[in-house]
Amino acid sequence: MARRALPTTAAALTAAAALLLTGCGGGDKSSSDDIKGAGTGSGSPSASASADADAPDVSVPSDFHLVFDFDAPSDAKQASALSDAENYIRALKHGISKQDPNDPAYQYYSSGQAAQYAKSQIQAWVKGHWTVTGTDKYYAADVTALSGGKRELVTFCRNQGKSYSKEIKSGKILYTEENLDSYVKYQLLMFAPTGSSKAWKASVVEVKGKAKECQK
Repeated sequence: MARRALPTTAAALTAAAALLLTGCGGGDKSSSDDIKGAGTGSGSPSASASADADAPDVSVPSDFHLVFDFDAPSDAKQASALSDAENYIRALKHGISKQDPNDPAYQYYSSGQAAQYAKSQIQAWVKGHWTVTGTDKYYAADVTALSGGKRELVTFCRNQGKSYSKEIKSGKILYTEENLDSYVKYQLLMFAPTGSSKAWKASVVEVKGKAKECQK
């Protein structure tokens, strides 16, 4: 069956990212299936989450599994930024599983456009009466320091070919065949912790669908 599109223009995300990257100092449509598998069904918490007593619950149903096949950067700041980029994905999936567009988990790991994006994704799943199931894989991560390490640009690929929607009432799994739509590329602009916060926050997220460069 076809993947369900949630209208969010990549051009708008790119413009927001460009503004942040070049001046403020401080495509394809993305779809409700473009973030169709975050949270961890069986894995251990990330290093960032385990070190932060205030970190929210980002667990997901036991039949949904996230795989983050990332090599941890040797730089401590970059490792933390990548860890909390993972947590942003986990938190978004947690919100979907809880059917809560105002879930505090994604708000803890994001702000601005990235928080709005997470909320809109969760709203689409709530409207469709779906939750997440299957296995979602993220890989080929890269982290680039910006503003002397106060910001980090995190990119990674995703294969959602084995991540599926499940109807909440009936329990029916809406299977799809793996194809080019299964491959997605993410770019997250992460801001260093400020004040009492210990988390890096995603401020801008750009999601590129049909990412041929992620096929492997």
